[in-house]
Amino acid sequence: MRLSGESSLSDSSRPWAADTLKEMTDLGKLLIVLGIVLVFLGVLLTLMGRAHLPLGRLPGDIVYRGKNTTFYFPLATSILLSVILTLVMYVVNRWRR
Repeated sequence: MRLSGESSLSDSSRPWAADTLKEMTDLGKLLIVLGIVLVFLGVLLTLMGRAHLPLGRLPGDIVYRGKNTTFYFPLATSILLSVILTLVMYVVNRWRR
């Protein structure tokens, strides 16, 4: 007896079905991990704001304030974060080997 939602095709006639299910599962896991990373970064940024770290106000950050405009380019902050992230990624890569 076949249920109303059940297909008459067997899984062997749909070889793409297993691949599609695996891809959807992988996509779901990726979205969960990205959500956790975003929550972690949000909490980290909130704590850094309360710690009054000078990120964004380092010597070398470019700020131009005109009459009606403000241009801000955090050059020194970008370089510092790039160096820190490079070191973190290097350590993680060495740890994984």
